[in-house]
Amino acid sequence: MHYIIGIALAAIGVVLVLKTEWFVQNFGHIAWAEEHLGADGGSRLMYKIIGLIFIFIGFLLITNMFQGFIMGTIGKIFPR
Repeated sequence: MHYIIGIALAAIGVVLVLKTEWFVQNFGHIAWAEEHLGADGGSRLMYKIIGLIFIFIGFLLITNMFQGFIMGTIGKIFPR
């Protein structure tokens, strides 16, 4: 099941990166991103960053490395 979810997340991420302008036109600008990430381009950058995060998580799920990544990074903060 994690293969299907990983492929879906990676595909959503690719769409977010490639069709950023469509998302900006249909969902609008992100005020926080416009203020902190640059003038009139912050929303586009934010959509691309979100897409890259989706792709990264998708590939972690596809390769079955998600749990190891979580335990190696934030798992030390929240021990079992």
